[in-house]
Amino acid sequence: MKLYRTKKGIVLEDGQDLYLVKDQNWDEFINDDGLYQKLTNMVQELAPDKQAHDWLANALLPPVGSQEVWASGVTYFRSKLGRQEESKDSGGGTFYEKVYQAERPELFMKATGPRVMGHMQQVRIRKDSNWDVPEPELTLLISSSGKILGYTIGNDMSSRSIEGENPLYLPQAKVYDGSTALGPCILISEEALPLDTSIKLEIIRESNLVFSDSITIDQIKRKFSELVEFLYREYTFPSGSFLMTGTGIVPDHTFTLQSGDKIKIHIDGIGTLINLVA
Repeated sequence: MKLYRTKKGIVLEDGQDLYLVKDQNWDEFINDDGLYQKLTNMVQELAPDKQAHDWLANALLPPVGSQEVWASGVTYFRSKLGRQEESKDSGGGTFYEKVYQAERPELFMKATGPRVMGHMQQVRIRKDSNWDVPEPELTLLISSSGKILGYTIGNDMSSRSIEGENPLYLPQAKVYDGSTALGPCILISEEALPLDTSIKLEIIRESNLVFSDSITIDQIKRKFSELVEFLYREYTFPSGSFLMTGTGIVPDHTFTLQSGDKIKIHIDGIGTLINLVA
Protein backbone atom coordinates (compact mmCIF):
# COMPACT_ATOMS: atom_id res chain seq x y z
CA MET A 1 0.00 0.00 0.00
CA LYS A 2 1.09 3.55 -0.70
CA LEU A 3 0.33 6.83 1.04
CA TYR A 4 0.28 10.24 -0.65
CA ARG A 5 0.09 13.62 1.07
CA THR A 6 -1.88 16.31 -0.77
CA LYS A 7 -3.15 19.80 -0.09
CA LYS A 8 -6.64 18.37 0.32
CA GLY A 9 -5.86 15.34 2.44
CA ILE A 10 -4.31 11.88 2.46
CA VAL A 11 -4.68 9.44 -0.43
CA LEU A 12 -4.27 5.70 0.12
CA GLU A 13 -3.43 3.47 -2.83
CA ASP A 14 -4.02 -0.27 -2.72
CA GLY A 15 -3.53 -2.12 -5.99
CA GLN A 16 -5.50 -0.24 -8.66
CA ASP A 17 -7.77 1.54 -6.16
CA LEU A 18 -7.42 4.98 -4.54
CA TYR A 19 -9.08 5.94 -1.27
CA LEU A 20 -9.51 9.32 0.44
CA VAL A 21 -8.46 9.48 4.07
CA LYS A 22 -10.23 12.59 5.29
CA ASP A 23 -9.92 14.66 8.46
CA GLN A 24 -6.60 13.17 9.51
CA ASN A 25 -3.48 15.02 10.67
CA TRP A 26 -0.56 13.76 8.59
CA ASP A 27 2.01 13.69 11.40
CA GLU A 28 -0.28 11.86 13.80
CA PHE A 29 -1.57 9.51 11.12
CA ILE A 30 1.78 8.19 9.91
CA ASN A 31 3.49 8.06 13.31
CA ASP A 32 1.85 4.78 14.23
CA ASP A 33 3.64 1.48 14.85
CA GLY A 34 0.46 -0.25 13.65
CA LEU A 35 0.23 1.81 10.46
CA TYR A 36 0.16 -1.15 8.06
CA GLN A 37 -2.71 -2.85 9.89
CA LYS A 38 -4.55 0.46 10.18
CA LEU A 39 -4.37 0.92 6.40
CA THR A 40 -5.43 -2.69 5.84
CA ASN A 41 -8.53 -2.05 7.92
CA MET A 42 -9.27 1.18 6.05
CA VAL A 43 -9.20 -0.57 2.69
CA GLN A 44 -11.89 -2.92 3.96
CA GLU A 45 -14.02 -0.08 5.31
CA LEU A 46 -13.66 2.64 2.64
CA ALA A 47 -14.88 2.73 -0.94
CA PRO A 48 -12.57 3.74 -3.81
CA ASP A 49 -13.01 7.40 -4.73
CA LYS A 50 -12.38 8.79 -8.22
CA GLN A 51 -11.78 12.23 -6.70
CA ALA A 52 -8.46 10.94 -5.40
CA HIS A 53 -7.04 10.98 -8.95
CA ASP A 54 -7.62 14.74 -9.07
CA TRP A 55 -5.96 15.20 -5.71
CA LEU A 56 -2.85 13.39 -6.91
CA ALA A 57 -2.75 15.22 -10.23
CA ASN A 58 -3.30 18.73 -8.91
CA ALA A 59 -2.54 18.88 -5.19
CA LEU A 60 0.36 16.52 -4.50
CA LEU A 61 2.77 17.49 -1.69
CA PRO A 62 6.03 15.92 -0.48
CA PRO A 63 5.19 13.08 1.94
CA VAL A 64 6.65 14.82 4.97
CA GLY A 65 5.12 17.07 7.62
CA SER A 66 7.07 18.23 10.65
CA GLN A 67 9.47 15.28 10.50
CA GLU A 68 13.19 15.89 10.16
CA VAL A 69 15.02 14.27 7.26
CA TRP A 70 18.40 12.76 8.09
CA ALA A 71 20.94 11.16 5.80
CA SER A 72 23.54 8.40 5.93
CA GLY A 73 26.91 8.73 4.26
CA VAL A 74 29.35 6.24 2.72
CA THR A 75 27.10 3.17 3.00
CA TYR A 76 27.98 1.82 -0.45
CA PHE A 77 31.49 0.85 -1.65
CA ARG A 78 30.93 3.01 -4.74
CA SER A 79 30.24 5.98 -2.47
CA LYS A 80 33.44 5.38 -0.52
CA LEU A 81 35.44 5.39 -3.73
CA GLY A 82 33.69 8.50 -5.02
CA ARG A 83 34.25 10.43 -1.79
CA GLN A 84 37.91 9.45 -1.76
CA GLU A 85 38.34 10.54 -5.37
CA GLU A 86 36.76 13.95 -4.86
CA SER A 87 38.78 14.67 -1.69
CA LYS A 88 42.18 13.32 -2.74
CA ASP A 89 43.72 16.77 -3.19
CA SER A 90 42.60 17.90 0.28
CA GLY A 91 43.92 14.80 2.02
CA GLY A 92 40.45 13.95 3.26
CA GLY A 93 40.20 10.52 1.64
CA THR A 94 41.22 8.71 4.80
CA PHE A 95 38.09 9.97 6.60
CA TYR A 96 35.83 8.15 4.14
CA GLU A 97 37.89 4.96 4.29
CA LYS A 98 37.65 4.96 8.08
CA VAL A 99 33.92 5.70 8.32
CA TYR A 100 33.12 2.97 5.77
CA GLN A 101 34.84 0.44 8.04
CA ALA A 102 33.87 1.93 11.41
CA GLU A 103 31.20 0.64 13.76
CA ARG A 104 29.59 4.10 13.94
CA PRO A 105 27.97 5.26 10.67
CA GLU A 106 28.05 8.77 9.27
CA LEU A 107 24.71 10.46 9.96
CA PHE A 108 23.75 14.09 9.43
CA MET A 109 20.60 16.18 9.35
CA LYS A 110 19.55 17.01 5.81
CA ALA A 111 16.39 19.12 6.15
CA THR A 112 13.36 19.98 8.22
CA GLY A 113 9.99 18.98 6.79
CA PRO A 114 8.90 22.40 5.44
CA ARG A 115 12.16 22.66 3.46
CA VAL A 116 11.63 19.41 1.54
CA MET A 117 10.66 19.52 -2.14
CA GLY A 118 8.24 17.01 -3.68
CA HIS A 119 7.56 15.25 -6.96
CA MET A 120 7.84 17.60 -9.98
CA GLN A 121 9.11 20.42 -7.78
CA GLN A 122 12.41 22.25 -8.25
CA VAL A 123 15.67 21.42 -6.54
CA ARG A 124 18.73 23.66 -6.67
CA ILE A 125 22.47 23.65 -7.15
CA ARG A 126 24.55 26.05 -5.07
CA LYS A 127 25.74 29.20 -6.79
CA ASP A 128 29.17 28.86 -5.14
CA SER A 129 29.73 25.31 -6.40
CA ASN A 130 31.05 24.03 -9.72
CA TRP A 131 30.49 20.29 -9.32
CA ASP A 132 26.97 19.21 -8.36
CA VAL A 133 25.11 15.90 -8.46
CA PRO A 134 21.87 14.34 -7.28
CA GLU A 135 22.22 11.36 -4.95
CA PRO A 136 19.33 8.88 -5.35
CA GLU A 137 18.57 7.18 -2.05
CA LEU A 138 16.12 4.72 -0.61
CA THR A 139 14.62 6.58 2.35
CA LEU A 140 13.08 5.07 5.46
CA LEU A 141 9.98 6.32 7.28
CA ILE A 142 10.60 5.65 10.98
CA SER A 143 8.13 6.05 13.85
CA SER A 144 8.90 7.94 17.04
CA SER A 145 9.60 4.58 18.70
CA GLY A 146 12.21 3.68 16.08
CA LYS A 147 10.16 1.23 13.99
CA ILE A 148 10.64 1.24 10.21
CA LEU A 149 7.14 1.77 8.80
CA GLY A 150 7.78 2.30 5.11
CA TYR A 151 9.96 3.53 2.27
CA THR A 152 10.11 6.49 -0.08
CA ILE A 153 12.50 7.95 -2.65
CA GLY A 154 15.03 10.59 -1.69
CA ASN A 155 17.03 13.05 -3.80
CA ASP A 156 20.04 14.18 -1.75
CA MET A 157 21.40 17.09 -3.77
CA SER A 158 25.11 17.58 -3.14
CA SER A 159 28.00 19.88 -3.99
CA ARG A 160 30.94 17.57 -4.58
CA SER A 161 33.32 20.48 -5.09
CA ILE A 162 32.60 21.91 -1.62
CA GLU A 163 32.66 18.56 0.20
CA GLY A 164 35.80 17.56 -1.68
CA GLU A 165 37.58 20.75 -0.65
CA ASN A 166 37.30 19.77 3.02
CA PRO A 167 35.17 17.11 4.76
CA LEU A 168 34.29 19.71 7.41
CA TYR A 169 32.35 21.59 4.73
CA LEU A 170 29.85 18.74 4.41
CA PRO A 171 26.93 20.69 5.97
CA GLN A 172 27.37 23.44 3.38
CA ALA A 173 27.69 20.89 0.58
CA LYS A 174 24.53 19.10 1.68
CA VAL A 175 22.22 21.55 3.45
CA TYR A 176 20.88 24.57 1.57
CA ASP A 177 17.63 25.78 0.00
CA GLY A 178 16.30 23.21 -2.45
CA SER A 179 18.78 20.49 -1.48
CA THR A 180 16.26 17.81 -0.49
CA ALA A 181 13.36 16.08 -2.23
CA LEU A 182 11.16 13.14 -1.22
CA GLY A 183 8.28 11.37 -2.91
CA PRO A 184 6.04 10.87 -4.63
CA CYS A 185 4.59 8.49 -2.00
CA ILE A 186 5.47 6.25 0.93
CA LEU A 187 5.32 2.50 0.42
CA ILE A 188 3.92 1.06 3.65
CA SER A 189 4.93 -2.54 4.19
CA GLU A 190 5.46 -5.00 7.01
CA GLU A 191 7.97 -6.86 4.87
CA ALA A 192 11.52 -5.73 4.17
CA LEU A 193 12.21 -4.74 0.59
CA PRO A 194 13.76 -7.50 -1.56
CA LEU A 195 17.55 -7.27 -1.69
CA ASP A 196 17.41 -7.09 -5.48
CA THR A 197 15.34 -3.88 -5.30
CA SER A 198 16.83 -1.56 -7.92
CA ILE A 199 17.49 2.17 -7.66
CA LYS A 200 17.83 3.86 -11.06
CA LEU A 201 18.92 7.41 -11.84
CA GLU A 202 18.37 9.20 -15.15
CA ILE A 203 19.28 12.80 -15.93
CA ILE A 204 17.76 14.43 -18.98
CA ARG A 205 19.10 17.63 -20.53
CA GLU A 206 17.27 19.28 -23.42
CA SER A 207 15.42 16.03 -24.15
CA ASN A 208 18.65 14.02 -24.20
CA LEU A 209 19.61 11.36 -21.67
CA VAL A 210 23.00 12.56 -20.39
CA PHE A 211 23.45 10.21 -17.44
CA SER A 212 22.00 6.85 -16.41
CA ASP A 213 23.01 4.29 -13.82
CA SER A 214 21.47 1.83 -11.38
CA ILE A 215 22.31 -0.22 -8.31
CA THR A 216 20.55 -2.73 -6.06
CA ILE A 217 20.08 -2.23 -2.33
CA ASP A 218 21.99 -5.39 -1.46
CA GLN A 219 25.10 -3.25 -2.05
CA ILE A 220 24.38 -1.24 1.12
CA LYS A 221 27.02 -2.19 3.69
CA ARG A 222 24.95 -1.53 6.83
CA LYS A 223 21.65 -2.95 8.02
CA PHE A 224 18.79 -0.45 8.16
CA SER A 225 18.19 -1.39 11.79
CA GLU A 226 21.79 -0.44 12.55
CA LEU A 227 21.38 3.02 10.99
CA VAL A 228 18.12 3.60 12.89
CA GLU A 229 19.65 2.48 16.19
CA PHE A 230 22.47 5.01 15.93
CA LEU A 231 20.11 7.79 14.81
CA TYR A 232 17.76 7.21 17.76
CA ARG A 233 20.49 6.47 20.30
CA GLU A 234 20.57 9.94 21.88
CA TYR A 235 17.91 11.88 19.95
CA THR A 236 14.13 11.86 19.99
CA PHE A 237 11.69 12.34 17.12
CA PRO A 238 8.21 13.17 18.46
CA SER A 239 6.56 12.84 15.02
CA GLY A 240 8.90 10.21 13.61
CA SER A 241 11.61 10.83 11.03
CA PHE A 242 12.92 10.07 7.56
CA LEU A 243 16.38 8.61 7.00
CA MET A 244 18.14 8.51 3.64
CA THR A 245 20.24 5.35 3.48
CA GLY A 246 23.08 6.56 1.26
CA THR A 247 23.81 6.49 -2.45
CA GLY A 248 25.55 3.94 -4.61
CA ILE A 249 25.31 5.99 -7.80
CA VAL A 250 28.15 8.50 -8.02
CA PRO A 251 28.74 10.33 -11.33
CA ASP A 252 32.45 10.94 -11.94
CA HIS A 253 34.19 14.30 -12.22
CA THR A 254 33.23 14.71 -15.88
CA PHE A 255 29.55 15.22 -15.01
CA THR A 256 27.86 18.09 -13.21
CA LEU A 257 24.22 19.18 -13.08
CA GLN A 258 23.02 22.23 -14.96
CA SER A 259 19.99 24.45 -14.54
CA GLY A 260 17.09 22.98 -16.51
CA ASP A 261 18.10 19.34 -16.03
CA LYS A 262 15.39 16.81 -15.20
CA ILE A 263 16.29 14.25 -12.52
CA LYS A 264 14.37 10.96 -12.51
CA ILE A 265 14.88 8.50 -9.65
CA HIS A 266 13.06 5.17 -9.84
CA ILE A 267 12.95 2.57 -7.06
CA ASP A 268 11.26 -0.75 -7.63
CA GLY A 269 7.99 -1.08 -5.75
CA ILE A 270 7.78 2.62 -4.86
CA GLY A 271 7.68 4.55 -8.13
CA THR A 272 9.50 7.49 -9.70
CA LEU A 273 10.48 10.83 -8.20
CA ILE A 274 11.04 13.60 -10.75
CA ASN A 275 12.67 16.94 -9.96
CA LEU A 276 13.69 19.85 -12.14
CA VAL A 277 16.90 21.76 -11.44
CA ALA A 278 16.29 25.48 -10.93
